[in-house]
Amino acid sequence: MRLVKEYGASVPDKAFYARVCGRVQGVGFRYSATREAQRLGLAGWVRNAGNGDVEVWAEGPAEKLSLFLEWLRRGPRYSRVDSIKHEDEEPKGYDDFAVKYSSW
Repeated sequence: MRLVKEYGASVPDKAFYARVCGRVQGVGFRYSATREAQRLGLAGWVRNAGNGDVEVWAEGPAEKLSLFLEWLRRGPRYSRVDSIKHEDEEPKGYDDFAVKYSSW
């Protein structure tokens, strides 16, 4: 996963950071989120947080981000999303969407 702005490519117009709470670890959430983000043509990452939540950074067109946020509120089949907090952010310019492994 690279930042495209380091290579002179254009940066997406919107981004958000989200924290998804509930039964979201050990149920394929990160990999399902990655597939959905890639299907929508988004860039960014998803990773497990140390407290059992899942963190997401996503960048792309506003309408695609909105669809992805709706998907995050539901999650994959065996997950249970209790709440989601998200904040609009300035895009960083990622070139793809991938699972980011936690350092904790």
